[in-house]
Amino acid sequence: MNHLVEYLIRGIPIGCVFALVAVGIVLTYKTSGVLNLAFGAQAYVSAATFYVLRDPARTNWPMVPALIVSVLLLAPALGWLLDRVLYRHLRTAPPVAKLVTSLGLLVAIPELVKLDFLLGATQKPRPPGIATESIVLTLGNIRLDGNQVVTIVAAAVSVGGLTLLFRATNLGLQMRAVVESPRMTELAGVNADAVGTFSWMLSSFFAGLAGVLLAPLFGQLNSLDYLTLLVAALAAAAFGRLVSIPVAVAGGLGLGFAQNLAAGYLNDLLPEVLATSIRQALPFLALFLVLLLLPGIRRTKESTDPLAGVDPPPPAPVAAVRSRGLTIATRVTGAVAVGGGTLVTATLLDPFWLRIVTQGVILAVILLSVLVVTGLAGQISLCQASFAAIGALITAHLASRMGMSVLLAIAIGAAATAIVGALVALPALRIGGIHLALATLAFAVMFETVIMPIDSVNGGSRQLRVPRPLLFGIDFASDKAFFVLTVACLCLAAGAVLLLKYGTTGRFLDAVRGSEIAAASIGISPGKAKIVAFAISAAIAGFGGGLLASFEKQMGSTTYQGNFSFVVGLVWVVLVITLGSRTVQGAVNAGLSFMLFPQLLEKGLHLSGSVAQTIAFALFGLGAMTYAKHPEGIIDAQTRRAVNAIMRRLRRTRVGTPDSDPEGKSPTVVAPTSVSAADLWGSP
Repeated sequence: MNHLVEYLIRGIPIGCVFALVAVGIVLTYKTSGVLNLAFGAQAYVSAATFYVLRDPARTNWPMVPALIVSVLLLAPALGWLLDRVLYRHLRTAPPVAKLVTSLGLLVAIPELVKLDFLLGATQKPRPPGIATESIVLTLGNIRLDGNQVVTIVAAAVSVGGLTLLFRATNLGLQMRAVVESPRMTELAGVNADAVGTFSWMLSSFFAGLAGVLLAPLFGQLNSLDYLTLLVAALAAAAFGRLVSIPVAVAGGLGLGFAQNLAAGYLNDLLPEVLATSIRQALPFLALFLVLLLLPGIRRTKESTDPLAGVDPPPPAPVAAVRSRGLTIATRVTGAVAVGGGTLVTATLLDPFWLRIVTQGVILAVILLSVLVVTGLAGQISLCQASFAAIGALITAHLASRMGMSVLLAIAIGAAATAIVGALVALPALRIGGIHLALATLAFAVMFETVIMPIDSVNGGSRQLRVPRPLLFGIDFASDKAFFVLTVACLCLAAGAVLLLKYGTTGRFLDAVRGSEIAAASIGISPGKAKIVAFAISAAIAGFGGGLLASFEKQMGSTTYQGNFSFVVGLVWVVLVITLGSRTVQGAVNAGLSFMLFPQLLEKGLHLSGSVAQTIAFALFGLGAMTYAKHPEGIIDAQTRRAVNAIMRRLRRTRVGTPDSDPEGKSPTVVAPTSVSAADLWGSP
């Protein structure tokens, strides 16, 4: 009994950590309708600023001025900037647009901080706190230092103050009303812009406070720690259905107690490796189980504007508005581009650039999986990199340890990954939208932090060797031969995806994406359709992962961190959604851009590899801001503009009418053409 009480008391500080971050997430969702995945990134900005200001080797500011600048000034200013530049224009946008935008900021903001010449891109040890580390509170044999006590007090004051704000003040009522419908609140005389700006400044203040308070709990200042902490805090926020601050605090404390109890008891009952894995997995398992089992989550309605019905519909896909002749010309041009690009790459590029392009082609295969789960099914999956890693690991184990043919191993790896994808998608039977995105994020973080470190999974200290394939007597051991093989695989995968899209399954997914209720009314099972989409998507990602393992000739912890980490996977999803998640062209351009752009920056601007990658990731993340304006993707938007211009010229030539829209800003109204399964390269 004494041990139980001790474990519970020791769990209070870490529980308050989870609670404090969960309070900030709930505050943002209640006041803006945005599930702010960038909350941890905002916290990291203030923590990094406080670190730089307090660093004795640099500015060596006193604690109070550094706290004022990093928390009271910088954090609200960042919230004001995000609202004025971005979220003010997204208040009436669909929830998925807000989610994609916050996901882009989650990628971009830490990279921008790394570019700061004061902080640099390296990790910083022993971040300072705002209180002394000496013991200030003793409860029996338990001692809490100043930073832990301040964190507990801050969490208590935060929940009390915010509860009072929402329940007892007119401002709190206005903040909730603006989330429901900014246009209707303005009809009642409320300044929706001012209320929304205050909400973002307040939530950003809590992010800055949490970042500074939590920094001493980590051994070093690292943005990844804030990201994993965010996932744990999301479990507490989800327990409160993203709207109840007291319940979210209770969830955070309960998670802290559970983690400390696991640390205390599991070490005595289980082997150390297994006990450590379970303890590390607990927050992520909690998020996954809360989303899956909590009845209130399924009844939680995402914030939508009641007046959204007056907004114009999204533009039709390009393939639906271009003429038949232009469609044929597009297909011919695409085929010529693929053939010419393959020939030029294989014959003219040096070995370095040949490898980079080959990796881009393989990544394009993996990113076709996003086309299935997001473009067709309308769901956001944040664990595609994990699926690719699973396919690569299975391929490596079968080829290295069992001596199996690598092509057969890749096929088996893809099939096994499809099963994993179907299991991960089981929550799709109950939830969707932002909650399903959170579930996949929890799986991705858990896979990296818990499963990958196991030696029997990653191959131990030595990388698993994966040979290049041999097919019909043709040896693909050389980089040129393997490049040609990857292009062939990309063409086959793209063709299969497009056949799926224009087949029965694709039509079912299209109906589910439009309206699950309407789809169910005509006999389509939304849950079954989503699981099928996840399984196919996972199989494609696993197939691409196996190809990448064969290209690298090895698979293990080092290969995983360089190619399949969940942070890299987030960048993949942001990039392909920005360029176009419903098009094969979007996946291909995303794969090539991800590999080529950092190298072009490095070679063209003579930057180091880490700086070039940081700049590229920041720009990729910022590109997600275009999603609300162009949900069809940048490529499709620009293609539509060009198609409209061409068709106007054709009509003017035929009928002699003047061009009333020389800049091509207004859409061209053309009767949609029929689409068949043969429309491989002209699809939207």
